[in-house]
Amino acid sequence: MSYKPLDPNKVYLITGAAGFIGYYLSKRLLEAGCKVVGVDNVNDYYDVKLKHARLELLEPYESFTFIKGDISDKEMMNNLFEEYKPNIVVNLAAQAGVRYSIENPDVYIQSNIIGFYNILEACRHYPVDHLVYASSSSVYGANKKVPFEETDFVDNPVSLYASTKKSNELMAHTYSHLYKIPATGLRFFTVYGPIGRPDMAYFGFTDKYFAGEPIKIFNNGDFDNDLFRDFTYIDDIVSGIERLITKPPVDQVPHKVFNIGNNNPEKLMTFIETLEKALGKATGKKVEFDKVFEPIKPGDVPATYASTDALQEAVGFKPETSIEEGLERFAEWYVEYYGVENN
Repeated sequence: MSYKPLDPNKVYLITGAAGFIGYYLSKRLLEAGCKVVGVDNVNDYYDVKLKHARLELLEPYESFTFIKGDISDKEMMNNLFEEYKPNIVVNLAAQAGVRYSIENPDVYIQSNIIGFYNILEACRHYPVDHLVYASSSSVYGANKKVPFEETDFVDNPVSLYASTKKSNELMAHTYSHLYKIPATGLRFFTVYGPIGRPDMAYFGFTDKYFAGEPIKIFNNGDFDNDLFRDFTYIDDIVSGIERLITKPPVDQVPHKVFNIGNNNPEKLMTFIETLEKALGKATGKKVEFDKVFEPIKPGDVPATYASTDALQEAVGFKPETSIEEGLERFAEWYVEYYGVENN
């Protein structure tokens, strides 16, 4: 359960640095005095103003270098590794979203498969101390056994997004085996928090409320058999990544996969009620969403529930933020950022 402190003499390459997790991780590393090279294509999958806002918060750090580029551009990635010679690579650049993968499959192959292949090739030719990359809880597909454990069978993904993440794990395993690249995959479980992703349900519900529109809840209106989600607050996620960065696997095949979640799933309706209370507290008035119940969407899974025993054993990771506390922080940020206190 040991891990070393961050080494400020090393160069940390964070792909997806303008993204939600990428921003918070970059900030944590910069605050620790590390040199961070951030890469992001700043695409318009969601409001680019949020991505620019995150980058503006990172710009004041002298040890931060930002490169606007796409990881699917092999020449750009090779040049970047050649110039900056990163010691630690954290690949968080990916096309996210389960439902969007049904509408727009091309970008998932381009970013999640070709882009990740380029990173693996660069790590092969410019050896690194550790490659950490984003996988997803979606690889568990429609698994009924909970909590999900890293040893579970994950060969039946139910979305293209999940397929690309499972492919990443296989590719990383192969490159680790062939070229001895120490690599760690992280299966993220529903990350939330301030300056987060507008395509996530909690953010979208809040947008709808302040726009005076109803929210759609895809659980068939069946409260007895509600969807369960393992909501994990951003600061807890970043603490887990920070601890793992300095602890590359040393097994015969130096590749490991960990769940990183809250190990405490909540009913979707409980989460929504907690969000209503948090927004009420932030605005000083009673908040109640206008709810419309819809059938469960294709590709959605009934429950995401992480066993985090392996990660706790490896680096002492234990999430500490309750959904009440986490959603209150999100609500406070939202009303301030969008200036909606008096609406």
